[in-house]
Amino acid sequence: MQVEVWTDIACPWCYVGKARLDQGLAAFAHRDQVEVTHRSFELNPKAENGEVPIIDAVAAQYGRTREQQVAREEQAAAMARAVGLGYRIGGRVLGNTFDVHRLIHFAKQHRRQAELMDLAFRANFAEERSIYDRETQVSLAVEAGLDAAQAREVLDNPKAFAAEVRADERLASDMGVSGVPFFVLDRRYAVNGVQAAETFTQALEKAWAGRTAA
Repeated sequence: MQVEVWTDIACPWCYVGKARLDQGLAAFAHRDQVEVTHRSFELNPKAENGEVPIIDAVAAQYGRTREQQVAREEQAAAMARAVGLGYRIGGRVLGNTFDVHRLIHFAKQHRRQAELMDLAFRANFAEERSIYDRETQVSLAVEAGLDAAQAREVLDNPKAFAAEVRADERLASDMGVSGVPFFVLDRRYAVNGVQAAETFTQALEKAWAGRTAA
């Protein structure tokens, strides 16, 4: 059974959502027969790498006050810590995640996609390392078990895996996906947003039962 997850490394809800999906999968009887594919989604495709604090940038993007955005960050931090994830508030800056998505597709080619996703999420939210920095990106690729020279070659070539990222984004648009995280099970069932681990288990069971009936 296929599970597709549209996500952005800059999205705190995606960070928590992946952990909860993993927990839900762990409780699913047929988890060994589930293939999870992480698909690209850019929350802010026009973003430029810079020094603007992410709290200020997101507050401006969605028309919130700084206090409202800090409250949302605190909410995300509490949810992350509840599933055993680290989360720091205040140190991240705005950036463009397109290159990270390209690198994740490179990792998928080598069956290291989930590992790189976890490392990139942790670097961004728990360690406040810049995932937009080229050397950090290469370092994360190596930590995930990928070859440094090959990772650098991918990052230095703006066309490498760019088509794969765009294909994911077109598919999301065709399916009406407007926000992340967004989970699709066997192209028949959808789970939107951050849900409890139990909800993912139930959705997996429902999808599996429908698959068996079909």
